[in-house]
Amino acid sequence: MASRMATVVLAGALPVPPRAPTAAAGGTKFVVWTKRPSFHHGIRCGVARAPRSRPQHASSPSTAEVAATLTPNHVFRGLRRPYLHLNGLVQEGVLELLKSAVAAIAIIAQISVALPANAVLYSPDTNVPRTGELALRRAIPANPSMKTIQNSLEDISYLLRIPQRKPYGSMEGDVKKAMQIATENKEAMLASMPAELKEKGSELYTTLLEGKGGLQTLLKYIKDKDNDRLSVALASSLDTIAELELLQAPGLSFLLPKQYLEYPRLTGRAVVEFTVEKGDGSTFFPTAGGEPKSAATIQVVVDGYSAPLTAGNIAKLVLDGAYDGATLKSVSQAIIVDSETGKKGYTLPLEVMPAGQFEPLYRSPLSIQDGELPVLPMSVYGSVAMSHSEDSDEYSSPTQFFFYLYDKRNSGLGGISFEEGQFSVFGYATDGRDVLSQIKAGDKIRSAKLIQGRERLVLPAAASAPAPADPTLAPAES
Repeated sequence: MASRMATVVLAGALPVPPRAPTAAAGGTKFVVWTKRPSFHHGIRCGVARAPRSRPQHASSPSTAEVAATLTPNHVFRGLRRPYLHLNGLVQEGVLELLKSAVAAIAIIAQISVALPANAVLYSPDTNVPRTGELALRRAIPANPSMKTIQNSLEDISYLLRIPQRKPYGSMEGDVKKAMQIATENKEAMLASMPAELKEKGSELYTTLLEGKGGLQTLLKYIKDKDNDRLSVALASSLDTIAELELLQAPGLSFLLPKQYLEYPRLTGRAVVEFTVEKGDGSTFFPTAGGEPKSAATIQVVVDGYSAPLTAGNIAKLVLDGAYDGATLKSVSQAIIVDSETGKKGYTLPLEVMPAGQFEPLYRSPLSIQDGELPVLPMSVYGSVAMSHSEDSDEYSSPTQFFFYLYDKRNSGLGGISFEEGQFSVFGYATDGRDVLSQIKAGDKIRSAKLIQGRERLVLPAAASAPAPADPTLAPAES
């Protein structure tokens, strides 16, 4: 296993030839390609992959190049006698000034026309969650009224980041909108919960409206313009909303394709706890203070709502003890984990749920340049995803996964990884994220335990029979 893993390399360091300008919707898109080394997320079991060139910020012909194609008639057509009275020196200066202005306008117009096809990559306003908690909350398939309340409160989180004067009037409007929806739709929100969970749901509903950190408290802090307390109370309200949404989503909201019904699957959320120890006998240092420890824990929330097959596969492997004693590998921006039990011989399809859709796509990566974004983005520090299969990017490795150490400096202008939508992300490290940066090659997983969600794991009778090892033999999509 060690020799197989040793061939995983930093593919971004390989030389890449410059690329020519490419066509884009509405015009030509000029792209600058660089050879700067970066982590290429095409992690494939034991195979060094050719790098993918990284497009940087859209650029365009220089002002001098555009200006050289212009003639005085382009600029001065329509000007009359006042132009004729200027002396030669002034004429030349005005001409150069107006040439530069026209060239700048032409460049801006060209870029703005070409942007729609690549708006997701290049827009700094891309709506991608930046924490695992936010991504997981948005991924819950809950009641539409609850989602509207959630969106209103998340809007306040955005408004709080505005420097200097805060738009408190907009914040107050968001809270009042949330209160109105919650009041008018109480019965509908509770009706979507199983009977045995309605009592707990009713308690959480009361907490959301009237409890400490609830909507009433948010209004008070907004009127007091107390940003610090407002931020704490807002986080509490959003946590309560997530709990309510989880009660409303007891299982999958879609049917799996028939060819995958014999795979293990997770029909909700689960939590896996990894206990990690240093391979060289050194210690982990808590970033929030405290004594150094020889072992540290990382908790990962595994999301079966968006990736039921991938999450179910990981949950089953953890129950089987597949990762106990596993040696960790470290590459740029990733910590690679693989089972050392030698259990191979089955396939796992690539599984990605697009934002705005109600079921995952299988064996079909997303096209970020066409505006497709996943419900579980990889562009989050501590995201956890399966590596690619040795044979095909349409399949995931059945046992190897990686913790992604997201770094905005190695992403597009929208803060999106250049390999977003290409891997099966199945969860996020929520506790112990500070440990990830301290892990080095040779450190070990002492144990991996499924501490929550065992009841959500479905193991069909035929789950023990492996799927075809060769992707070409796997059942075709219906």
